[in-house]
Amino acid sequence: MNEIKINLHMHTRHSDGTGSHQDIAEAAIQGGLDAVIVTDHNVLVKEQEGYISRGEEAVLMLIGEEIHDTTMARENNHLLVFGTDQELADQAGDTQGLITNINQMGGLSFLAHPIDPAAPKFNQGDYSWEKWDVSGFTGIEIWNGLSEFKTRLSSITAAIWYAYLPRRIARGPIPETLEIWDKLTTPEKKVVAVGGSDAHAMHANLGPLKRILFPYLYHFQSVNTHLLLTKVLSGNAEEDKRIIYNALRLGHGFIGYDLPRPTRGFRFTGSDANTIAIMGDELPLGDGVKLKITLPGKAECILIKNGQPIKRWKNSENCSYKATEPGVYRVEVYLRYKGRRRGWIFSNPIYIRQ
Repeated sequence: MNEIKINLHMHTRHSDGTGSHQDIAEAAIQGGLDAVIVTDHNVLVKEQEGYISRGEEAVLMLIGEEIHDTTMARENNHLLVFGTDQELADQAGDTQGLITNINQMGGLSFLAHPIDPAAPKFNQGDYSWEKWDVSGFTGIEIWNGLSEFKTRLSSITAAIWYAYLPRRIARGPIPETLEIWDKLTTPEKKVVAVGGSDAHAMHANLGPLKRILFPYLYHFQSVNTHLLLTKVLSGNAEEDKRIIYNALRLGHGFIGYDLPRPTRGFRFTGSDANTIAIMGDELPLGDGVKLKITLPGKAECILIKNGQPIKRWKNSENCSYKATEPGVYRVEVYLRYKGRRRGWIFSNPIYIRQ
């Protein structure tokens, strides 16, 4: 399998970001990304899609959209939309109808920042997802960089601390978000997990203190989505877009916090006598399924089944487990960084059916 690193969920001056598409492309190339998905609020800037080069290096810029209903008093229920190639913001008032239309068009939809707490001292509202009666969405954003930052804004002092020491922010997905994901996912119902930066390159001012929270490059070096592709990207934008979106649809990948150590090379597979499955795939239980975990460095590894830890390895690189029961199996990996245990890798599940 060919592994690529992408960053999704970000904003430009076309909505509430401060940078241009070119700024994003240059930061993405510098950050070693293969592709980015720009998702401005309620606007599809389609003409910016395609490969952008700098010398011999290039990044594929894909254009999606973050859609929400601006007529509501609380502008929550944000939906990330990819692959429709059509403006759909006018359908924001009917969330279920919007998701149904996206599916009919062959697109993908992800619930953005399902838990997004308010930070009233900084004029930041609660933009959590509330419409849990909808169905048919592709997945959810389990780790959102900006939402996690908001959880740290307990005081002015804390805000200044983290603004100048951003490497101390990330600890992992908000626990309630992981609980929601585990409740939504069953062996019969796949819910794909992605990680998003929610990058805005925001300009913040506090008296004489001025700071960009956070530059695009910082985000692109931090929480990313890694995808496993069936073929190497060709350089043809339309073909490569289809390959990337297909991998996203299938959940063939994981979320990696690449700042402490690169997560490239992580693998989680399941096998029986006839088949090897990767993240996002399903297998029949049969006489049991061998689960194999390969880490890109020694760390604490936890195997989760149906939302509950069932096996833990400390300071390991290669882990294996024989699954003898059906269920949704996924992996969480932690390491020590900046004096704290922090989330490093969160896999999509392997689904084992009876």
